[in-house]
Amino acid sequence: MSAERRTRSAQASVLVVDDEEDLRELLAMTLVRMGLHADCVGTLAEARDHLQSNGYQLCLTDMRLPDGEGLELVQHIAARGLDLPVAVITAYGSMDNAVTALKAGAFDYLAKPVSIEQLRALIRSALRVPEQSQEDAVPERGMLVGESAPIRQARELIGKLARSLAPVYISGESGSGKERAARLIHAGGARTQQAFVAVNCGALPEALMESEFFGYRKGAFTGADADRDGFFHAANGGTLFLDEVGDLPLSMQVKLLRAIQEKKVRKVGATQEDAVDVRLICATHRDLKQLVEAGQFRQDLYYRLNVIQLHMPSLRECREDIPGLVQHVLQRLAREQGLAQPELAPGVMTMLQNYPFPGNVRELENTLERALALSGGGLITQNDLMLVPADQDEVVGEGDAAGFALEDGSIGNGQALQDYLDAVERKAIEEALQKTRFNRTAAAKLLGVTFRSLRYRMERLGLND
Repeated sequence: MSAERRTRSAQASVLVVDDEEDLRELLAMTLVRMGLHADCVGTLAEARDHLQSNGYQLCLTDMRLPDGEGLELVQHIAARGLDLPVAVITAYGSMDNAVTALKAGAFDYLAKPVSIEQLRALIRSALRVPEQSQEDAVPERGMLVGESAPIRQARELIGKLARSLAPVYISGESGSGKERAARLIHAGGARTQQAFVAVNCGALPEALMESEFFGYRKGAFTGADADRDGFFHAANGGTLFLDEVGDLPLSMQVKLLRAIQEKKVRKVGATQEDAVDVRLICATHRDLKQLVEAGQFRQDLYYRLNVIQLHMPSLRECREDIPGLVQHVLQRLAREQGLAQPELAPGVMTMLQNYPFPGNVRELENTLERALALSGGGLITQNDLMLVPADQDEVVGEGDAAGFALEDGSIGNGQALQDYLDAVERKAIEEALQKTRFNRTAAAKLLGVTFRSLRYRMERLGLND
């Protein structure tokens, strides 16, 4: 008996909860072949008893059980504070139950009939989840600088999301750090050694979306002279980050929904589907709920993507973090350029804290990079920032653009304000185009807008000539 206990302690243990004997045997055989120990039970009551007396590294539970729902087991484990990933097994067509379980804290789900390949991938992912304390729950904390309440809340949620495979929807204004948050979630989870693939949905031509997402076979269309993998294949085993997902056309939303539900994709020109194991994170600065109400975004896809929402606060909500951000960014820029970290002249920090930063952290970084170049690397002055507040004693809030003066000292009011805003926008676009050598797709990403939005703004401002 003692030898058996020593052998079991050397193996990772998995609790299997399912009332179908055939499926229990299949799951147990798969686990044993992977070098794991499996305890199999058929009811919620038995599962609770085993959890009371044994330690497990993973729990697989059916959604429907004779004496209750698998969701109750997910909630039971969460309530007891057990460090135990739970995956639910749901019948085909019962995806709403799976989404509910993910929101309740489930690690992932499997759809019946259970695919052995997907089961093995799930088990490998679950058993690689690192143990983390509350203090170091977020990887690379320095990448998300700040100690304001909104930033602390975001950092805490990122740490929790890193230990799950549930789809995440990151909301927030352009430049607020949505992709950075997605990378932190990926880096802190079981897939950190696998690929992180970021896709800007707004920059993809609609005609090429399907082939870019799912790949294509040789000869599928003119120019397809070889097989090519898509984004889902590239991210297989890792994380796929869909930025500006709200810009996807309805026709592509249907295809994306099927890929998420089935965990399979079919290359353009192929007859068979390929199984893919992808952690999905999406983001947009637009309000997806409003897009759903306007009929521009599918409601069923919205609920698949918005299992857990993470909101990245604007810089206006975290003004107390600006001094720390400024020092952090200047230190990085100086190190990259081989310079000593510059000093700030009196009044510079006050000016930065009073500025509304509609472009958020990205705009702050660009402002400091420009100021460092203009200062020559020594002392950064207010003139180097190229920001001229009308009243330095007034903290300007969201939408208070009229509180800023023009370079000539006049205040933008009425039509003059629009002229001023157009001039600022034109200058920002021209600078972005110059930095990217007039690559509009790259310029749009630098500005934190979609390609379509940039094209519209350039047409409105007469910059297409």
